[in-house]
Amino acid sequence: EPMVRFMNRSGGVTEFTWGQILDQSAATAQALRGLGVEPGDRVAIVLPTGPDFLHAYFGALLARAVPTPLYPPVRLARLEEYHATTARLLKAASARLVLTDRACWGLLGKAMEQARLPGACHVMASLPRPGHGGGLVEPGSHEDLALVQFSSGTTVDPKPVALSHRNLLANIDAIVDSMPGDHSKHTALSWLPLYHDMGLIGCLLTPLLACRPITLLRPEDFVARPRLWLEALSQTRASITAAPNFAYGLCADRIDDAVVKTLDLSGLEIALCGAEPVMRDTLDRFVERFAPAGLRPEAITPVYGLAEASLAVTFSDPLRRARFVEVNPVVLAEERRVEECAGGRALASLGSPLPGMKVEVRGPEGQVLPEGQVGRLSVCGPSVSSGYLGCPQETARAFAEGWLDTGDEGFIHQGELYVSGRTKDIILVRGRKWDPVVVEAALAGVAGLRRGCAVAVSAALRGDTEDLCVLAERRADCRQGDDDLVAAVKQAVVGRTGLVAEQVLILDPGTLPRTSSGKLRRGAARERLLAGELHAAPAPGVLGVMRAQWQGWRAHRAAALARD
Repeated sequence: EPMVRFMNRSGGVTEFTWGQILDQSAATAQALRGLGVEPGDRVAIVLPTGPDFLHAYFGALLARAVPTPLYPPVRLARLEEYHATTARLLKAASARLVLTDRACWGLLGKAMEQARLPGACHVMASLPRPGHGGGLVEPGSHEDLALVQFSSGTTVDPKPVALSHRNLLANIDAIVDSMPGDHSKHTALSWLPLYHDMGLIGCLLTPLLACRPITLLRPEDFVARPRLWLEALSQTRASITAAPNFAYGLCADRIDDAVVKTLDLSGLEIALCGAEPVMRDTLDRFVERFAPAGLRPEAITPVYGLAEASLAVTFSDPLRRARFVEVNPVVLAEERRVEECAGGRALASLGSPLPGMKVEVRGPEGQVLPEGQVGRLSVCGPSVSSGYLGCPQETARAFAEGWLDTGDEGFIHQGELYVSGRTKDIILVRGRKWDPVVVEAALAGVAGLRRGCAVAVSAALRGDTEDLCVLAERRADCRQGDDDLVAAVKQAVVGRTGLVAEQVLILDPGTLPRTSSGKLRRGAARERLLAGELHAAPAPGVLGVMRAQWQGWRAHRAAALARD
C-alpha cells in the first residue's frame, strides 16, 4: 500500500510504498558513509518537499547521522539575508555536509562559503552509489541524537534544539494516543514545510510510524493557490490535517463560491491549528465559509507546542468545538489575572497536556500559580529536549531539572491551557503593559493592508518615552496613499484598544522580517526600526500597482524555474 503521496499543483500524484522509501534511503545512507559521514555527524538537508527529502532524512538516520533540515531558498529577492542566516544555522548545528538538489545547489554557494563546513554541498541525484554490503551501521541507543531542529526564532535567532530518538518517539506516541476514533482508518494530508516541526514530526513522522498514509503538497503551491489544500482534502478524503491560523484565514478570504461548491470536506475529522496565536475571528470565518462543503465546526482543534518539546504539548478536545474565553486585556496585562469580560480579548483554549506531559504556570520567583493567574509557562515530559546543541548558557537559562521555561505567558482556566503571549514580545506604552497581538488584531478589517502582516512594538523614538509603533504592509494592489492608510490604522487601534499609535509605517509587501516558518519577528522588526532600516513605502498609484504585480509575477516565475 502507498504510504506517501506527493501531489503537484495540477492534482497529479506520485506514490511511494514504505519499502521503496527504505530502499532509496538505504542507498543514501551508504553514499553518506562513503563520503566519510560518521555516527553522530550532522547532515544538513536543504530540500523542498519531495521524494529526495525523505531519502535524505531517513538515509541520514540509517547511517546513524543526525538529520538537520533547513529551509530552501524560495524568496529570491532576499538571497543575501538567506545566505547569512543559512550560514549561521549550519555553523550552529556543526553540520558535516549538506544534501540538496540542483536548483538549490546553485543558490547555496555563498552560504557554504561563509559556513566553512568540513564537507561539501552534495546534490542528491549525483550522490555516489556504493555497491551492496558496507555503508549501513548497527542501530544506536534511544538516547542518541535523532534530530537537530531549530526553534522558530520569533523573538531571538533560531537555536539548535537537540532531540533524541526517545524524545521523538514519546511525542509521536502521545499524539497518536490523543487521536479519536479508529486509528486504522485515519489518513493525513499536509502542505506544511518539512523543515518545520509541525510539518516534519506532526505531519510526516507521526503518520508513517502509525502506518497511516500521508499526502504531501509543497508549501509554495499552497501559498500561491490556497484552494489546492482544500481540493486535495476533498479528493483524498483525508481525515487529519494541520495548519497555522493564517492558513485558515487565507482560505476563508481567497476561495470563491464556485470552488466551495465543488468541495466535500465531510471526511475531515481533525484540523489542527497551532504554531501561532489562534484567532476566533479567523476560525469563525473559516467554519462559516466551508460549512456548505460539509465541514464540521468540531473538526477545528487548537493545539500548543514548541520545538523544544519535540512538537506537541497540549491538544484541545478534538470532538468539541473550539472554546474561547473573553478576558479584560488591561487586567490580564497589569494585574496578571483573568477577569472574564464580554466583548474583551478572546483567547482560545489549547486544551490539556498530552499523555506524559505536564504544564505549570509559574510566577516571577518560580512559584506555581493557581488557576486564573497569568505567568510563564513551563512544561515537562519525555519529549522535552535536554537542551540546545552547543549552547550551554542558553540551555541553563531555559532547562532545569527536566522542566523547560517556554518563554510563553498564559494561564489555566477551568483546567485548560490558554496562552496570552510571548514574554519578550510584551510592549510597554506609557507605563502599561500590552500584548502586541491585541493591537495587531485591531487591524484585521483595515482595507488596503495585508491581513496578518503587521506588528506592534514599543520604542523610544523621542527621548526616553516608549511609544506605540505599528508597522504594517500594504497590499500589492492597494491604491490608497500613506496618509489615508495611517489614519485608518490609528483609528482602528484607538477604537479597539484606546491606545494612540504615535508612529505608523506603511511598508512594501514582504518587508517585515519573518521566521523560516513564516511567523513575524517583532523583535527583529523593532531593531530594524531603531536602526533606521525600515522606511515608509511610497504611495504606489496605478503604475506602482502594476509594477508590484509584475515584480510578484517575476519572483513567482523565477522560483518555479528554479524548482524545475
